[in-house]
Amino acid sequence: MANFNKVILAGNLTRDPELRYTPKGLAIAKIGIAINRTWKNETGETKEEVTFVDVDAFGKTAETIGQYLKKGRPILMEGRLRYETWDDKQTNAKRSKLGVVLESFQFLDSGRTEAGGTRPAAPAATAAPAAAAAAPEAEAPEPEQDDVPF
Repeated sequence: MANFNKVILAGNLTRDPELRYTPKGLAIAKIGIAINRTWKNETGETKEEVTFVDVDAFGKTAETIGQYLKKGRPILMEGRLRYETWDDKQTNAKRSKLGVVLESFQFLDSGRTEAGGTRPAAPAATAAPAAAAAAPEAEAPEPEQDDVPF
């Protein structure tokens, strides 16, 4: 049986990245993105729906996201789906959610705010900061569930 697990998403961050480190020093960034879809129904009325997706990033990619991305910034990302299950401690019910594990990303804007201010610039040493962040991380495996500090 063939398997293929790949998603490509473009959207805006719904909150500032939450950057933490495992006891072994691996960086983990949790972000949320909103993806808007607009279409016209059969009567010509414009409709819109928003899909919210939780995304986890690891290693150097997580540190880059924590340093340069903030709520509202657009991002293009590639990753894989991950299905998580757990027992709710308050209700003892089984809970689950589908999220994305980030494998690579690109900045979709220059980092400038609408008011004319600036956000932190990418390092000058990298002509394309997204290219450095987009490289897959072979040395940063996904942590075991017991290593995640939240």
